[in-house]
Order: sequence, then C-alpha cells, then structure tokens
Amino acid sequence: MKVDILLGLQWGDEGKGKVVDVLTPRYDVVARFQGGPNAGHTLEFEGQKYVLRSIPSGIFQGDKLNIIGNGVVLDPALFKAEAEALEASGHSLKERLIISKKAHLILPTHRLLDAAYEAAKGDAKVGTTGKGIGPTYTDKVSRSGLRVGDILHDFDRKYAAAKARHERILQSLGYAYDLTEPEKQWMEGIDYLKQFRLVDSEHEINGLLAAGKSVLCEGAQGTMLDIDFGSYPFVTSSNTICAGACTGLGVAPGKIGEVYGIFKAYCTRVGAGPFPTELCDETGEKIRALGHEYGAVTGRKRRCGWIDLVALRYAVMIDGVTQLIMMKSDVLDGFETIKACVAYRMGGEEIDYFPFDISEGVEPVYVELPGWQTDMTKMQSEDEFPEEFNAYLTFLEEQLGVPVKIVSVGPDREQTIERYTEE
Repeated sequence: MKVDILLGLQWGDEGKGKVVDVLTPRYDVVARFQGGPNAGHTLEFEGQKYVLRSIPSGIFQGDKLNIIGNGVVLDPALFKAEAEALEASGHSLKERLIISKKAHLILPTHRLLDAAYEAAKGDAKVGTTGKGIGPTYTDKVSRSGLRVGDILHDFDRKYAAAKARHERILQSLGYAYDLTEPEKQWMEGIDYLKQFRLVDSEHEINGLLAAGKSVLCEGAQGTMLDIDFGSYPFVTSSNTICAGACTGLGVAPGKIGEVYGIFKAYCTRVGAGPFPTELCDETGEKIRALGHEYGAVTGRKRRCGWIDLVALRYAVMIDGVTQLIMMKSDVLDGFETIKACVAYRMGGEEIDYFPFDISEGVEPVYVELPGWQTDMTKMQSEDEFPEEFNAYLTFLEEQLGVPVKIVSVGPDREQTIERYTEE
C-alpha cells in the first residue's frame, strides 16, 4: 500500500480539515505530519462546528486510527484542552489516537520566546500565531529540544535544563514574564499525554502499510508557507510540502500515491508577507465578509485577493499534485466578473514562473472571466453547475495541468461535489 497526501497549495486556510473529514471514510488511518497548534482545521457537520489544531481531522470517524507524527510539534496544555473539548462533545480519543515519541514538545518558555522575538523585530515582524512553533523547531534543529518520548525518561532533569536555557535568553532580551500558571497547565498536559499510546510512529505506519491499511497524510498550513519553498522569511517553520510527509512520518518517497492539492477559488493570507493579488478595496472586503475570512486560531482578519495561478502552478510542481480540490466556490457566486492572475510583471518583464523574491515590484497580470452569478450552495451534482462555472473550472485545469476532482460549495461536509465520477 501507498500513502495518499492531502495538503494546501496556497498560504494556508484552504479548508483542509473539511476535506480530510470527507475523504476519511475511504481510509483506515489519518496521520498529521508537520506543524502544530498554529493550524486551525475547521469542520462543520450535523449543525456543529469544530476547530482542530493538533489532532488529525479523521478523529470524527469512529473506526479510524489517527496518528500525530514525528514532524508535528505538540503543546501538552493546548492538546489537553483540545482533546477534552472533543471528548465532552462525545468524541472519544484515547483508543483512536496515537502519538509519536519523536514529536517535539512546545514548552511554556517557547511561547514566551516567540513573543519576545516578534517584539524585538518591530516593523519586521513575521506575524506568527504566538504558539511557540518557531522556537520549538529552532530547538529541534539545534539538537536541544525535548520530545514526547522524553516524558518517560529522566524528564525532570531534561525539562529543567531546557527551561533554564530559555530563561537566560529571555533575560538577555529584557522580556518580563510569569511562568507560574502556564507551567502548571503545561505539566497537567504532560500527565494527560501519558494516558495515550506513545509509539515509534515510523514503525507503526510502515507496519500498517505492510498490513494493507490505507493511510491519508494530513498537512497543515500551505505550500507557500514552506520553510524552504515559501515566500521566505514570511513562512512557517516546517516543510509543508508533499516531501514533508516523508520526513514527518518516516515514509519512503516511493510509498507516496495520490497527492490531493487544496486551494480556494480565490486567495487569502494571514499576517505579514508578500501577496501579489491582494485586494485592499471593496472587492477584498466583500470576499472577506462572504468567506468569513478570519483566522481559526488567531481570529485575525485574512487578507483577500484574486486567485494566483503563478503561485498555484509552482505549488502543483513542487508537490507533484495528482488531484485538485477547490474550496469556497460559493463565495464567488455573486460576482459579475472573476479575475485570475496568470503572470507577474516585474521590472518591465512579464514572467509566468514563481521567482526568488516577490516582496517588491510585482504587478499581477490578470485574465477576466464571466462570473456565474448563481447560488451554488444547494447544488448536489456537477450536472447542476452553471455554464460559466464550468468554464472557470476548465480554465483552471488548463492553466494547472491537473484535474479538479472535488468542488466545495459550502462549509458543511455535505456541500461537497465530486467530479469525473464513474457511473
């Protein structure tokens, strides 16, 4: 068996949680492979809305195994709060969720360091979620981090040493803090973590594949936030691309099957960083209002703009996408004209590839297409799609070279339409 991978192709917030939930019935296992509680995967069904941060989105399907892989960074306090909220709503976790011993722990001091580093940058802020993600991955790379497995082996000494090291940095930055309550909640989270099955997830997942089990790997954030290939330095601290599933779960490249690439019918971005198609006008405000574009974790307003096909083509190439999934089509239902960026104009030259730096002097080159001006939220089949919407899909497929297999026409799991289905 091979693993299938689902990931975002833009600057995050594409709607991955909903799609994982929709696809999960076809799989035996759902595994998260990177990121941490900076993720905010929103799912809506049966009149309820859930936001998952660290727990895989397959948790709502009762007979599925869910894995938090080694590439994830985990905050025990936030994990405990998230898990207990799910259990209170009737979703049992302990027999269906396993956690990699090699996943790194976000310490209370990591969150303080995150805030201190951002404050020190002044106007050059990256715009982090403040969850301690960056400092945790920094410790991981510098070989000084704590991992989930460490809570079972000489943990007190290891934690004290890490805390002392962080406090020296905070003092050097002149950052005032009080660790009393955050540390208390964190230690309660550590005790809670011990109730779960902690495993060597690389052995676990490869054993499941050898046994013929089907696995869906769930990415967080988006390709354009990848630490290597995103719009650096305004990126996250992990590899959000397809290859991140290999290092974040211990799966060989030859075991990758389908790669589902998720994108919105338009484009959004949270926080600082370049955004060539951003609309700082009434149209951008209209998209934000219709799409409820506010961060699931931070609540921050998302910046909105037309779809960027230059960036999308780049993401499709980097990820080896085999199937596309378009989200929030319904948000554009009322627009008379839809625009799509097909190239950039830089320094008097028109380019159709994603360059090293898009921070300055990038002017989007747009193609205009007629809007469908039809309420699609009640549609249940592609046979109901208006002619103009089908033309938009065809245009995207020609530009990206990959079929759009799934279209979302609303937030609920039922508002999901599959295309190219066999009779």
